Amino acid sequence: MDRRGFSLVELSIVLVILGLLTGGILAGQSLIRAAELRAISTEFSKFKAATNSFRDKYFGLPGDTTNATKFWGYTNADPATCIVTVGSGTQTCNGDGSGKLNATGSGATHYSENFTFWQHLANGGLIEGSYTGRIGPAGLLDATRDNTPASKFPNAFWFPFNWDTTQSGSSGFDGVFRDNMFQFGALASGGSSPATPILKGEELWNVDTKLDDGRPAYGIVRARFWSGCTTATASSQLNADYALNSPNISCVGFFTL
Repeated sequence: MDRRGFSLVELSIVLVILGLLTGGILAGQSLIRAAELRAISTEFSKFKAATNSFRDKYFGLPGDTTNATKFWGYTNADPATCIVTVGSGTQTCNGDGSGKLNATGSGATHYSENFTFWQHLANGGLIEGSYTGRIGPAGLLDATRDNTPASKFPNAFWFPFNWDTTQSGSSGFDGVFRDNMFQFGALASGGSSPATPILKGEELWNVDTKLDDGRPAYGIVRARFWSGCTTATASSQLNADYALNSPNISCVGFFTL
């Protein structure tokens, strides 16, 4: 019976090959993740530039402008009916002209500007894609691929809004949020804006540092949730840092327009 096994040299070669394969896989995964994080910065810059170009061309904020139907037609002459009527082609609805992507009205019109925002940009040829400008079927904040652009970062979406109020508690750091912003996160089931955490603290810090000041409570880029995403133990700790050592996915990003 032949009882020969592998020699030490053969085993060493196999181990070296396995090590190279493992290292290559890990390096590849790291490069892919780095590219996905770069996509966040690229997309934000693109959407911000598109918004500024829209303002220059149409003299209003996309979604909020009062003259959109003059350029692209309306789905219904009644504003309340317009926002719940699916049009054809470029047909759309006007905003209230407040200069803010705010939540106004009630029922299905409550978050209308948050979705016509993308439709107006697409109608103006400033972003790619076609968007319904309507809420999704599951609720007032229901973002879907038909009304909201998906990010190249896996499972993430962009959502424009303006709370126009002072925030504190679990939603974010204490302070006044009266800016038009993008929220960047994952979608929850049951119809929602992309408010589900999708980034680690280190990852949002990476994006924040490249675009802004690297501080989660200040500036152009901020963290929505202070708990877990940052070192803060209370919403009032505005000088907290991102939780760079945490392996948990606990961050949603705010990007100021």
